[in-house]
Amino acid sequence: MSLPGHFWTVWPALRHRLKPWAAPPSTPWAATVEDPKVGDVRLSGRLTREDPRRLLVLVHGLGGCHDSPYLNRACTVASEAHGLSTFRFEMRGSDRGGADLYHAGLSADLGVALSSPELRNFEDLYLLGFSLGGHLALHYAAHAPDPRLRAVAAVSSPLHLEATVERFDEPGRVIYQRHVLRALKDLYRAVDARREMPVPLERVLRIRKLREWDALTVVPRFDFGDTATYYREASVGPKLGQLRHPALLVAGEGDPMVTADAIRRGLALTRHDLRVEWIPGAGHVGFPATVDFGEKAPRGLDHQILAWLLSH
Repeated sequence: MSLPGHFWTVWPALRHRLKPWAAPPSTPWAATVEDPKVGDVRLSGRLTREDPRRLLVLVHGLGGCHDSPYLNRACTVASEAHGLSTFRFEMRGSDRGGADLYHAGLSADLGVALSSPELRNFEDLYLLGFSLGGHLALHYAAHAPDPRLRAVAAVSSPLHLEATVERFDEPGRVIYQRHVLRALKDLYRAVDARREMPVPLERVLRIRKLREWDALTVVPRFDFGDTATYYREASVGPKLGQLRHPALLVAGEGDPMVTADAIRRGLALTRHDLRVEWIPGAGHVGFPATVDFGEKAPRGLDHQILAWLLSH
């Protein structure tokens, strides 16, 4: 960890509180997916219509939602600088409606969204995910994705779940643990209010580590058996060699939440053509305005990534 890494992780959230990032006008989107264990599950998101042909699909991180500031910022740049239509996809239950829980490899839900009537007529799809949303985006792209997909990008995303959780749960990261788990507990509370869950809410509210969250919520809900099985089966690192579309990962060398060494362990799991851009001093989904990795576009994370995506 580094002081710049901490700064660029915390500052964007503080800045958002002082001056919130607002996304362009959008309309609500919803669909239903049939789950073999709990039946119909509602999915949700927000759709901004601009270009009738090109659609940027955005996926939030762990504990986030469609209104997460980094999604709103990317959505604004896509709309104002490129005239793209955008779709901010919410993973199961992220709207706090109590629909269900999600996990790091549940990319089939994204496929349901992209095949829905509201999104079916777009010709070119570009996929951009942040943190766990980037893991989900890469996971989707590695598993027979929609033929309209042109390219996929991930920001500050884990590739090796076991290694990432090991580092995230270390004592020095308590502030980040509390932040993420607070949001996840809100999600669980909403689901628990609608149906009986495997673990009592009172026990879940006492969780202090991410591995414990996975063990008590994700593992029993999705029948993984244990966390080791979940991390092994869901991690996208070993599947990177299956990517058949241009793929980009942008990561901060000083990220205190998804650490650089954990990402490198994921990259080492298989041969792949994933382009990786390491940004010195950057944090978790927080980057200096000077970010430039060679694209013919203004400096800044969103401008550079969008230019790269649209070049394919």
